[in-house]
Amino acid sequence: MNVQHRILGGLTLLVGLTLGAFLPKDAVFADEPGSLSAVNPVRSSGPFLGNGIKNGWADQTSIQIWTRTTRSPEMLVEGAKFLSLSAGEANRLAKRTDVAEIHSAQIPAGSTLDEMFGACPAAAGEVRLTYFPIESPSDVQTTAWKQTSIDSDGTEQWRLSGLKPGTAYTLIAEAKPIGESKVTAVVRGGFETAPAASSDRQIEFCFTTCHDFIRRDDGMRGHKIYPAMRSMHPDFIIHAGDIEYYDKPDPWAMTLPLMRFKWGRIFALPSNRDFYSTTTSYFLKDDHDTLKNDCWSGQRYGSVTFDQGVRLFNEEQFPSNPSRYKSIRWGKHLEIWLLEGRDFRSGNNQPDGPGKSILGTAQKQWLLEGLGKSDATFKLVCSPTPIVGPDRNNKHDNHSNQVFEFEGEQLRDAFARIENVIVLCGDRHWQYASTDSETGLWEFGCGPGSEKHQLGWKEGDVRPTHQFLRVAGGFLSGQVSVAADGPKLVLRHHAVDGTEVSAFRFPTNTESNAVSQPNQ
Repeated sequence: MNVQHRILGGLTLLVGLTLGAFLPKDAVFADEPGSLSAVNPVRSSGPFLGNGIKNGWADQTSIQIWTRTTRSPEMLVEGAKFLSLSAGEANRLAKRTDVAEIHSAQIPAGSTLDEMFGACPAAAGEVRLTYFPIESPSDVQTTAWKQTSIDSDGTEQWRLSGLKPGTAYTLIAEAKPIGESKVTAVVRGGFETAPAASSDRQIEFCFTTCHDFIRRDDGMRGHKIYPAMRSMHPDFIIHAGDIEYYDKPDPWAMTLPLMRFKWGRIFALPSNRDFYSTTTSYFLKDDHDTLKNDCWSGQRYGSVTFDQGVRLFNEEQFPSNPSRYKSIRWGKHLEIWLLEGRDFRSGNNQPDGPGKSILGTAQKQWLLEGLGKSDATFKLVCSPTPIVGPDRNNKHDNHSNQVFEFEGEQLRDAFARIENVIVLCGDRHWQYASTDSETGLWEFGCGPGSEKHQLGWKEGDVRPTHQFLRVAGGFLSGQVSVAADGPKLVLRHHAVDGTEVSAFRFPTNTESNAVSQPNQ
């Protein structure tokens, strides 16, 4: 039984019966896991925890926890609307560097950014965490209070270490005004650590990409995929990047305040916020949530440099880690490799050859050596962008494009020489399963997070590499289990409501590994 099922099924009872004896006397709780609770909301002026909790980089014994103190418990839904700019007007504005000029072009006169529709502005405060194994609430630990600052957008993080492998934890975040004792907001959530490498328990996970606020598909709840995935109770999720789009309208985020506005808004959507508050997560980044489309080091978008965009994601708005790439063992039969596709890349416009790279020398060496040494049955390379494809001929940003052909061939050849290496990728706005014509390497594209976000591929344009194609939104899921004839991995595409639309079984030791593949 995984972390979400245990939290949703048993935590309320545990809180009611046992926690009072172990938690700090001033600890208080929200009514539902992942939900927000404002203590005495009529009298309270905050701070609140409007973006819930995020976690990242979990392994067997550690995890990074993130939260943010906010001025209100929810986003502003009656705010002013941004002034619309055409793509051409936005492109011209993106060459400007004056913050006031960029803001005045999009924020109506007389309004401030904090008064716009969707705003969830930061507020300074103090925050702390309480956490314990769900099945052992007496092992409770509480951190010291930490002060948040407007300068870092109200965000704060903790590295929790010394955790137990394969264990579901309850996590409580509390907020209060600086220097005061009264708690004003609480979020209750949870996470699960990865099981030991010797464990053969069943593992289930989800994989998604390409979200933004303006193309959400469930109104002010957020994205439909989150209730669908939550009902599946995954052990973990990987978000492969393009979590939000700076370079799309309302607003075009060409300043750090506008970028922060977009993060506060999308993670104040209740379905999105609640899912990540209760699910072990791994966040990758790609171009649109680093700076702009197809970006690399040295570029600028409005007033924001590439390096500033990198720092905003890596160190402020998401759980941080000293390394931007990591492998995590999830039991005896599964190991995942999380790749960084922006920080170390060469410029897309440089001549292709041995010196041109998306991964960079150190990351590539780490990846190939780790894959070669791993004794996990299934090895999943989780990439923000495609390595196999196929992709459109006019794209120039990933390993399936000609501009990175040298490194792409190098990686595909190396992966294919290792048993049961499979690529899972984000970035593309359609769902597919494909095999490389030269090496037979498998790649699965999960598709965008909403039907409003599907684009870029023509329905029915099935290439020889395609084993499955569906030009629509949705997500990918995986299940690793042990059957009588050995360990199995099943990868499934789902529609946004969770309906299964394809399934492929590995290892590929039968005439066909397709369990089902409708809609081809």
